[in-house]
Amino acid sequence: MRTNIRNLGILAHVDAGKTTLTERILYATGTTHKRGEVHDGTTVTDFDSQERDRGITIFAAAVSCTWDGHRINLIDTPGHVDFSDEVERSLRVLDGAIVVFDAVAGVEPQSESVWRQADRYGVPRIAFVNKMDRVGADLDAAVASIRERLHPVPLVAHLPIGQENEFVGVVDLVEMCTLSWVDGRCVEGPVPEALQTEAQRRRHILEEAVAERHPAAMEEFCTDSTISAATLATALRDLTHSGEGLVVLRGSAYRNRGIEPLLAAVVAYLPSPLDVPPVQGIQDGTVTQRHADPAEPFAALVFKVVATATGRLTYLRVYSGMIQKGAIVLDVEARRTERVARILRVHADRHTELDQASAGDIVAVIGPKSARVGASLCAPKAPLLLERPRVANPVVSVAVEARKSVDTDKVTAALAQLVEEDPSLTVRTDQETGQTVLSGMGELHLEVAVEKIRRSRGLEIAVGRPKVAYRETVERGVSGLVYRHVKQEGGAGQFAHVVIDVEPLQTNDFEFQSTVVGGKVPREYIRAVEAGCRDALSEGPIGGHPVTGLKVTLTDGATHSKDSSDVAFRTAGRLGLWEALRACVMELLEPMSEVTVTIAEDAVGGVLGDLAMRRGRVTASVTHAKAVTITATVPLAELFGYADRLRSRTQGRGAFTAEPAGYAPVPATASAH
Repeated sequence: MRTNIRNLGILAHVDAGKTTLTERILYATGTTHKRGEVHDGTTVTDFDSQERDRGITIFAAAVSCTWDGHRINLIDTPGHVDFSDEVERSLRVLDGAIVVFDAVAGVEPQSESVWRQADRYGVPRIAFVNKMDRVGADLDAAVASIRERLHPVPLVAHLPIGQENEFVGVVDLVEMCTLSWVDGRCVEGPVPEALQTEAQRRRHILEEAVAERHPAAMEEFCTDSTISAATLATALRDLTHSGEGLVVLRGSAYRNRGIEPLLAAVVAYLPSPLDVPPVQGIQDGTVTQRHADPAEPFAALVFKVVATATGRLTYLRVYSGMIQKGAIVLDVEARRTERVARILRVHADRHTELDQASAGDIVAVIGPKSARVGASLCAPKAPLLLERPRVANPVVSVAVEARKSVDTDKVTAALAQLVEEDPSLTVRTDQETGQTVLSGMGELHLEVAVEKIRRSRGLEIAVGRPKVAYRETVERGVSGLVYRHVKQEGGAGQFAHVVIDVEPLQTNDFEFQSTVVGGKVPREYIRAVEAGCRDALSEGPIGGHPVTGLKVTLTDGATHSKDSSDVAFRTAGRLGLWEALRACVMELLEPMSEVTVTIAEDAVGGVLGDLAMRRGRVTASVTHAKAVTITATVPLAELFGYADRLRSRTQGRGAFTAEPAGYAPVPATASAH
């Protein structure tokens, strides 16, 4: 039944405990019989050799388990900002999520990023405050940071029993009972006398918060001055689905405490495929809905592609209909049919073969040879084009080449496969230098991609210094620049006469307008001049970088009765703007990043000094639980190698994230790399 399926992801900042929590869920559900540990490299979902070497999740991994008669399809997502596109693709196909927060650190930088990603897709969430056993764990402070930085209404459903290393269980404020973990077992009992007053106070706070937002709960609360457990559970489910409230649970994944009530909350509060709105797509030019009904035509979205030694795995979320082994499906955008040879239930790097999959399932298939991430696979007679996952623009590039010329074609093929698996990577050939340039979301992202080729293909690859995308802009413009394009080489000639003004814009855009009157330049030639100006923006006069942030006005011009044409005026627009830019006062812009660094208090001085050396401008500094979070705006070119430098300055305890923050002028004392 579709009501017994939960498709959910685990989201969090790096090192908040997502992978450990996934391991404990698999253990609690009987899917595994041994608890894997991240530090030992024995986890199920971090099965890639690089993940085990680095101790972080890099690739979103899907697993499946059962709890209380429900099938739970779970995706463990990366927490590092460089791999946020993996999170984006996963959220596109999920119905719900568990957001994990560190009980000491509360909301961390990447917590905010994944929260915003979930907001974009309207994914209902519950919160799990992890690491309650750590020194400095403070549930109230963590909940306050959730309220202040993420702005949901926290509905705290647990009261901890014991603090820090004395944390042994929780009071379930919905059922008003205790859940304690003794020798790895969850034991239910009555609320002890010593906790009765505090539990009743917390329960009343929860009831008031729910009653304010749920009509049925409000009615019962006004009548009886309390809310029954059944009504409260129903209200929590409704508020979770609508996004009006966030159920907050707590535990310690590492110590295997809090897993069972979390699974119960997943089943009770997060939606099934039938609880979410029908998927929408384009069919024959009109918006069409498909319900999570096996009787409707088959429609699925590809959200992940992986090349393995045994074949190409294409991961699908089935939104409607059914698919069986051997079925023929249509790749709507590519307009080609594919055969599904096998259907697999995914368990990280292991698989169970299925005869069929139906609406609500997340499975992998073998057979499709060209379906890319974001492809819509449908019944051939009922095509439906589904919305693709959002793909972020790459911000960092490196030049790559084979160390041995005989391996050039192999490296090219390996890069093409990388891009097929990860759309946030791009590969292009620089037309001027002839270099092959690999671009991605960050330095670690590119490092992992190159290392993947080395390990999987056994190829030796040379990597050049990352290049950043500089821009040029107009600081002071020119007026009345005259450009006359005349060319006569036998036959029809070319003639175009233009007069242009160039001025700076406050935004990083390009604007074109014409104030020519009297028909001196016909409308079709004005469009050609604009096209020529846009051609000229590809290379600026300072260093050949793209030009942005300017406005061009065509103020006058002249034509020839025979020799004027679109080509002539496009050429005049291009060459005229080139000449105008050389007469302007130009300014070089560099990409900036907003960097958030989390360090211990004793490392602040060294880190601030290093940021200053990198031309960083500190915008905020917050101290919490003996940890300091520094936010600064730093030129992207200065961030290369920063991860290693930060680790050395903080004895490996520092962490940072970086997000694009627009462009800024390059100081005269700095030069473009």
